[in-house]
Amino acid sequence: MIEVRIASLNADAATGQPIVLLKPLEDELLGFDGRLLPIWIGHPEATAILLALEGEEFPRPLTHDLLKSVIDAFGARVMRVAVTRLEAGTYYAEIVLATDEGEVVVDARPSDSIALAVRCGCPIYVAEDVFLEAAVHIETEDDVEEELRRFREFLDHVDPSDFTS
Repeated sequence: MIEVRIASLNADAATGQPIVLLKPLEDELLGFDGRLLPIWIGHPEATAILLALEGEEFPRPLTHDLLKSVIDAFGARVMRVAVTRLEAGTYYAEIVLATDEGEVVVDARPSDSIALAVRCGCPIYVAEDVFLEAAVHIETEDDVEEELRRFREFLDHVDPSDFTS
């Protein structure tokens, strides 16, 4: 497993669909080599991740805040989340909980796992074979920052009615 961090949230230039870009933590120590893992996610999950990264708090819990509260209420804690496999273009993930009875592994979508990880402050991992298969190469970190700026601008102007069928 490769420990990663969120490098940025972007919007796909062609579709407007949000993408979370994950960067190996080792790049923090060794220098950016341009490898990023893009995972396309839904707008609600992108918003949830962005709000958590920015430390936004709400008077009532959002979905991922509720999930964290339920886990806490049962005396468990989130140890880590991991993107474990990629099949036919779909990423799979798991949430690993520590309980009094031992570890519990819960199947989850990567977007929900990442949104929960940000709230819990736990590490995010990607299976090495998934990273090797799906990582893309970005030239500079400035490119990542520009994409993040554009995605935040997109979120500032999106309306919930844009997502109704």
